[in-house]
Amino acid sequence: MAHILSSRILLHPTNLERSRAFYRDALGLEIYREFGIGNDRGTVFFLGGGYLEVSGTSPAPPAPGLQLWLQVSDLAATHREFADRGVDVLREPRCEPWGLLEMWIGDPDGVRICVVEVPADHPLRYRP
Repeated sequence: MAHILSSRILLHPTNLERSRAFYRDALGLEIYREFGIGNDRGTVFFLGGGYLEVSGTSPAPPAPGLQLWLQVSDLAATHREFADRGVDVLREPRCEPWGLLEMWIGDPDGVRICVVEVPADHPLRYRP
């Protein structure tokens, strides 16, 4: 059996600089490392328990089924911050029937990103 030590999502956008700026500036993700030089520079962002690498380019947007799930501590505050930064909010925050507070945003290539707050009393916060 493979012993996985680390993981990352590889995202090859249609416009590298635009997507790098989105994840760095609009979402405020912290940079883990950068590699390469000039316009071909790749950036690896911290993504909670993993990483998001934005590098290279693709002639078409990523697969339509690709989605990211980002957990935050305060969805209302995150919504205000994203709105102030011009992030494309696809669906406003709301409480879902399964008890999570969720909002959906989109990256420059249309990758859908679910931004989630797990309430303190939600079963994801504890084990019975």
